[in-house]
Amino acid sequence: MSAKKEFIPDWTETAPPDGSYRSIFKWGAPNEFKHPSNAWYRMMKKEFGMTDDDFRKRKDEGLEPVSISRKSAIGRADLARFESIVGKKNVAVDGYSRLRYSRGKTMEEAAELRSGRIGRVTDVVIHPRSKEDVRAIVAHCGRRKIPVSVYSGGSSVTLGLRPARPGVTLVMGTHMNRILEINEQNQSARVQPGMMGPAYEEALNSAPEKFGTKLRYTGGHFPQSFEFSSVGGWVVTLGSGQASTYYGDAYHIVLSQEYVTPAGDIKTLDYPATATGPKVNDIMKGSEGVFGVLVEVTMRIFRYMPKNTQRFAFMLPSWNAAVNATRDVVQGEFGMPAVFRISDPEETEVGLKLYGVHGTPADTFMKLRGYRPMERCLLIGTAEGECGYAKHVKRMVKKICKGYGAMYLTGFAAKKWEHTRYREPYMREDLHDYGIVIDTLESAVTWDNLHRLHKGVREFIKGRPGTICMTHASHFYPQGTNLYFIFIMKMESVKSYLAFQRGVIDAITRHGGSPSHHHGMGRMLSPWLEKHIGKNQMAVLRALKEHFDPNNIMNPGGILGLD
Repeated sequence: MSAKKEFIPDWTETAPPDGSYRSIFKWGAPNEFKHPSNAWYRMMKKEFGMTDDDFRKRKDEGLEPVSISRKSAIGRADLARFESIVGKKNVAVDGYSRLRYSRGKTMEEAAELRSGRIGRVTDVVIHPRSKEDVRAIVAHCGRRKIPVSVYSGGSSVTLGLRPARPGVTLVMGTHMNRILEINEQNQSARVQPGMMGPAYEEALNSAPEKFGTKLRYTGGHFPQSFEFSSVGGWVVTLGSGQASTYYGDAYHIVLSQEYVTPAGDIKTLDYPATATGPKVNDIMKGSEGVFGVLVEVTMRIFRYMPKNTQRFAFMLPSWNAAVNATRDVVQGEFGMPAVFRISDPEETEVGLKLYGVHGTPADTFMKLRGYRPMERCLLIGTAEGECGYAKHVKRMVKKICKGYGAMYLTGFAAKKWEHTRYREPYMREDLHDYGIVIDTLESAVTWDNLHRLHKGVREFIKGRPGTICMTHASHFYPQGTNLYFIFIMKMESVKSYLAFQRGVIDAITRHGGSPSHHHGMGRMLSPWLEKHIGKNQMAVLRALKEHFDPNNIMNPGGILGLD
């Protein structure tokens, strides 16, 4: 008698209908999907007390066409002015456009759209063609006191795109999406803010053919949202890429910026360093649209030498060993790895299930070697740059990890991770279809406080019965790192989930972490900013807001806690 075939949910394999709510909240490309493995499915049933019956019918898929009853509040005269600036075809007031460009990718927004709840949306969508267009639009909005929001890649996970007041949204990616110049002598690129990550990287890799350079280049910035985020978005949210330990965060990569503000244009200079007082260039990084609109940015670029990449992976016996090994590496002053990340014990176990390693002979071998489940920790990474440098960094990483009892896993695990690193977010729609939430929060932390933050936040998350909590560190500095908390749970209601989410943020800040490391603040995290940086620093930010934007038209409604 044959064994009963295991039930597998009918995961969606169909692109969302055009014009539907799902086409707005779905992550990534419409026709691309990544489903939980069978091991993950079994794990979720066990952790959340669910059965196959709970996965037989999808709920609140958001397949209905978008319907917005509230008409645009922008008057005919204002609309005509916008059309005269950018052309009629670059102005939209239809309901779908207004909703699409008013939403990011938070779980809260997805849950609202699944049930057809609209909330606030922008009143008119404008696609500027140039910084001159932006200048004219901001000037008109300043005179008429019309709020201005900016949409570029749309991958915000902090409620950074949902407008608080009626107004206009500028979509930067439609036209303002090119590299304007590569300066090979200065090793820099002048870029428009709406250029998406893959287009930017491909253009740099192909610089000899496209710009007549001698060498090929890379931007060095690869966030998990790389495929669906823009250069401008990286800058205004202080983003960080997966190879930041070597190349630096967006903050370090930016040389100069140009903004259009209600008070006039701001154009900083691209010197690598000057002693000319406090840097306005630094002030504008991470400003999230509250001072003005980023219209141009000059970025550092790096030599593209993929053949020199050295990959490595290790299994370490404990979280303490993983933390100590990575700290010794980045404080060793022999060079920095590029990709560098450690998974805590729970994330390691869930990852082994995700990649089909759990329960295999390789897993058994690791156990026999003393790398026990819920104690062992996975480390993966790469070394990049000049060939001898990359080999030297890998050799030193291997030496240090061996000193902490690590088992070398070759570069295979790192290569496998590279092939799937942009695809993990695709699973969230599958899970949400059956009432399961997967979400993230992340924090910066110094080395001397890492274990307190890790323990305290995990205790809060695991205090909720039936909750998976995976944690990793993936952006390293000699003085500290980040902790990235991923939690998975069966959602009772949006209201209860948001209360839990606020509790996690409270736990992060209470245990000495920052409210954000690289996601930005948006409207979701800004209520915690003043307590984090103090009243005097907030007063400085408010004074800058008053200078740049006296009528509070630039992305109003709680961004950075400024209004």
